Amino acid sequence: MVHIAFDIQEGALSSVRQDPETFARELRIAAAVKWYEMQRVSQGRAAEIAGLSRGEFIDALGRYGLSPFQQTADELVQDAEEANRG
Repeated sequence: MVHIAFDIQEGALSSVRQDPETFARELRIAAAVKWYEMQRVSQGRAAEIAGLSRGEFIDALGRYGLSPFQQTADELVQDAEEANRG
């Protein structure tokens, strides 16, 4: 396991009203959600980065207003249509 550490100004923690442990946990989740949104990582890998189970990560996506699907609704419909023709 790799340990990553960095310094944060104390004011940043007080502005979000979080203790260092909560801030670090939320930062991991936010990064994983963003990387998933950008399609840089899979859902499973993003959950791992966030330190969450896959189900918990899906819940986190909902809190951020993101879909657990990396395809748009139109792409899903198109895939389903192609599968039915296949």
